[in-house]
Amino acid sequence: MQISRIVSQLQPSETLAAAARTRELRAQGIDVLGFTVGEPDFNTPQHIQQAAIAAMEAGHTRYTAATGIPELKQAICDQAQELHGVTWKPAQVTVSNGAKHCLHNVLFTCCEPGDEVIIPTPYWVSYSALVELTGAIPVLVQTKEEDGFCLTPEQFRNAITPKTRLIMLNSPSNPTGGVYPVAALQALGEIAVEHNIIVLSDEIYDRLVYPGHEFRSFASLGEDIRNQTIIVNGVSKTYAMTGWRVGWTLAPEHISAAINRLQSQQTSNPCSISQYAAIEAIRGPQECVAEMLQKFTERRDYVSGRLRAIPDISFAEPGGAFYVFFNVSSYFGKPVGGGDPVADSTEFCSALLDRGHVALVTGDAFGAPGYVRLSFAAGMDDLVRGLDAIENFLKG
Repeated sequence: MQISRIVSQLQPSETLAAAARTRELRAQGIDVLGFTVGEPDFNTPQHIQQAAIAAMEAGHTRYTAATGIPELKQAICDQAQELHGVTWKPAQVTVSNGAKHCLHNVLFTCCEPGDEVIIPTPYWVSYSALVELTGAIPVLVQTKEEDGFCLTPEQFRNAITPKTRLIMLNSPSNPTGGVYPVAALQALGEIAVEHNIIVLSDEIYDRLVYPGHEFRSFASLGEDIRNQTIIVNGVSKTYAMTGWRVGWTLAPEHISAAINRLQSQQTSNPCSISQYAAIEAIRGPQECVAEMLQKFTERRDYVSGRLRAIPDISFAEPGGAFYVFFNVSSYFGKPVGGGDPVADSTEFCSALLDRGHVALVTGDAFGAPGYVRLSFAAGMDDLVRGLDAIENFLKG
């Protein structure tokens, strides 16, 4: 039986593949320190768990509306108003099975085969694959470490062609942790309006921002910009709910209506129980968010300090999320970990896993050769041991 050309050419997610290799080695009895997966290492807060139990006991175990229950849509609108000062209506909300599902919905709804989608690199591994699934063409624009891995207005203008349909932005960023300055976002928004380009703003890490950095929702930059903007967000990172699979889009009403039509044919509904848990996450006590952010801040500071002390390592200071993306290219062609030299980031990560028993994700997967990603969503003891092992590995 023949497999479609698009799926045949599709590459598996490198982050999930790296996590799978880590599990395989652990199953063999090897003590591997894994820093690959992009999810908080905390358990879902207890009050959210209790809301899920209460929902089951109340009988909320049947189909819901295909695009989410009204109570959750209203909670999402209320939170956007409170946090970002942007007024949305429930008719502009589509609740989906996680942010990745939202991204696919938006791209499939807004892009035709042959359209071009601008993606600043480094970028989250699934962005280009999701674009290709629609038949559109990803246009990768390489950003620079010295710019905090932020796309400049000049780069944006130079990438635009008559076929440009959409740009994908992610702030705070996976994999770099970069947070766009407000002025930079404003400039990009004005260019998008000028050229009638849709901005898909992935804001899944909006609550995980460190002191000295400011988050601004793209839709808050002015009415003209908002009319060109589609927001993707969810509960997975902020509330340690990755497995609950609840994400959403906020979009102009005609776009949301089209996404709703698409999703009604894709899936019956997001998990009913998870939706009620998400209401409690949004409306319930928020101290858990501050507590997790404090832990992440301590880890960010520790990891950054350790990496700065390693010769010939460079990186842009993470302003949000829970990743540090650092340049290891100066070690290419040199013996590392007591073995043969490595030629690129992928070989570097393989050697570090095999010889140093530390799992990172290659920058090649994010469109950034020479770099590797470390997720510091891990306990401090593991981070100490992991950085020790990385230092020893680099000494050759």
